[in-house]
Amino acid sequence: MKKLGTVIRYECMTSFKYIWIFYAIEYAVVAAVFVLSYITNGSSGKIGTNGLEFNSFIYVGILGILGFKEDFKMLIQNGFTRKYIFLSTFSLFAFISGIMSLVDTILGNALHHWFHDYHSLFGGLYGYGHSYFLGWVWLFFVYMLICCLFYLVILIINKIGKKISVYAGITLGLTIILIIPALIKFVLPKDLTDRIAAFGLKAFGFMTDGTINFMYPVFIFVLAACILNLCSYCVIRRTELKA
Repeated sequence: MKKLGTVIRYECMTSFKYIWIFYAIEYAVVAAVFVLSYITNGSSGKIGTNGLEFNSFIYVGILGILGFKEDFKMLIQNGFTRKYIFLSTFSLFAFISGIMSLVDTILGNALHHWFHDYHSLFGGLYGYGHSYFLGWVWLFFVYMLICCLFYLVILIINKIGKKISVYAGITLGLTIILIIPALIKFVLPKDLTDRIAAFGLKAFGFMTDGTINFMYPVFIFVLAACILNLCSYCVIRRTELKA
């Protein structure tokens, strides 16, 4: 356990400083957009952007990829087992997701308070009458889900090879963009598509009586993250070190 604690601390402390570099760059760009908007429109009441959490999506997605690409080879060469590598990576995802979701929740609400035209992801979906804690928990599990998804993807790519991965990615993309919409529009009965849409809304917490139940999206995110992590662990147990 001491060895596991060592690698978890190494993973978290190595990545910690890059969070603030990311935010420094992000808000420098936001400030530049604000200044440009002020010069162009002559008004200081508009920030000129929305949903900065999408930038964090990209960051945690890259983190999920680098969680394997950069660390697996180094840790396996230093005698760490695949189980320890997986647990340390999961701990890193939780650490980074917790910090970034907290920062994005606080800053998102602050920006909306100062600039009413700005809407955070959570606020844009659910409104601003909810507690910051709910927004933080919701965003935390979203970030965790993205990390786990990209981690599994890079593990699968490493396992099956780049060529097959490209074909699989193209097939999946065409299925999502073309085939599924065509099935919904031309093949599936309207009653079924309406029920699917109602289920999707309920999964995000929107009840038929107009209320919001946050237990549903949190449960869905946790369940999906657990499934992705289970798949990742099964893959990493059979992952070989490649040159």
